[in-house]
Amino acid sequence: MPVDVLLGLQWGDEGKGKIVDYLSGSYDCIARFQGGPNAGHTIIIGDNKYVLHTIPSGVFREKTRNIIGNGVVIDPITLVKEIRMLEGAGIDIKDRLKIARKAHLILPTHRALDAASEKAKGKEKIGSTLRGIGPTYMDKTGRNGLRIGDIEASDFRSRYEKLFQKHQTLLQIYPKLDTDLKEEEDKWFEAIDHIKTYDFIDCEYYINKEIDKGKSILAEGAQGSMLDIEYGTYPYVTSSNTITAGVCTGLGIAPGHIKEVIGISKAYCTRVGSGPFPTELEDETGELLRKEGQEFGATTGRPRRCGWLDLIQLQYSIMLNGVTQLAITKADVLNRFDKIGIGTSYSIGGASSENLPFDLEAIDNVNFTELDGWGDLADDIKVYSDLPKPLHRYCDFIEDFLSVNISMISVGPERSKLILKP
Repeated sequence: MPVDVLLGLQWGDEGKGKIVDYLSGSYDCIARFQGGPNAGHTIIIGDNKYVLHTIPSGVFREKTRNIIGNGVVIDPITLVKEIRMLEGAGIDIKDRLKIARKAHLILPTHRALDAASEKAKGKEKIGSTLRGIGPTYMDKTGRNGLRIGDIEASDFRSRYEKLFQKHQTLLQIYPKLDTDLKEEEDKWFEAIDHIKTYDFIDCEYYINKEIDKGKSILAEGAQGSMLDIEYGTYPYVTSSNTITAGVCTGLGIAPGHIKEVIGISKAYCTRVGSGPFPTELEDETGELLRKEGQEFGATTGRPRRCGWLDLIQLQYSIMLNGVTQLAITKADVLNRFDKIGIGTSYSIGGASSENLPFDLEAIDNVNFTELDGWGDLADDIKVYSDLPKPLHRYCDFIEDFLSVNISMISVGPERSKLILKP
């Protein structure tokens, strides 16, 4: 069977975890293909809230297998914390999780290098989550990294020490950090011992055999398309390929296996950290969006910057990813607004443009179309036809502009609040 893809179309935090959780019952396997614990996928089931940073969001489905793919970078300490959280919730995680041998390991010194580098940038910092993601990918491309498969080697400790010493040398160029690396190292090796008890796989072979057996697979992305290392708002980006192309390298599958690409977008825009954000609202409206959407990072807790939906940016992401269907999340957050803006073009150097420029700082201003709000949504709405007509018009406007159909719309954080659009 083909592989379907689900990924974010903005700057992350689009609500991917909820959509994956909803869809995962229809798939045999959910596979994370990139990123690391800088991601935070929030899932609410009943009265319980779970935040996953590394483990795929299909873990709450008993019969669904979950793969941490080759393109992911793994912090053993964070992973074990997640495992124990899920075990505490009564989930048989060991039977549901498989880890790619080619996935790279985040060391305590990677986190130290991340923190030291970001601190040294001062006002020019990029807004890193300080989880060691960037330095780990740097070691990966520099061919110095440690991988999950290295844990099985008899000389794993000496391989670790070699990389550790390299990092210690690099740390000398930065001001001293108040970090107890020895304590972190002890926790790290304790976590490694726990991870050893899980099933390590050769992901590229495993997933292709599953495809040959007719198993259904959903590739789960982390962060968002505008944080892609190649096509995002560089240098304010992550260190991996967050777009559909990353599925092939992150899992080891051929492009021809990909069928549906489900793109996730909020009904408005948010961004965490530094970097250009064309439709940002730095006023009371933006503050109300933040309050209504509870817009604080699931990983960092930092307040998110908020703004209206940007259809130029969204169209760009849809083009890059080959999106075949769109899911709109957090429509309920806009309940409080009588009028809702949608960015439909940019003004650049006195001319109107519907293309995302090389340098987003070159945008003089965003031209908005204003639509009517829809007020409070009834709590018992289950079908699309029962949604208010202004919300229908909002969805129609988006579909007409983007030439992509909306397949689902979320009107609340719970599973039951996801409405399929015919």
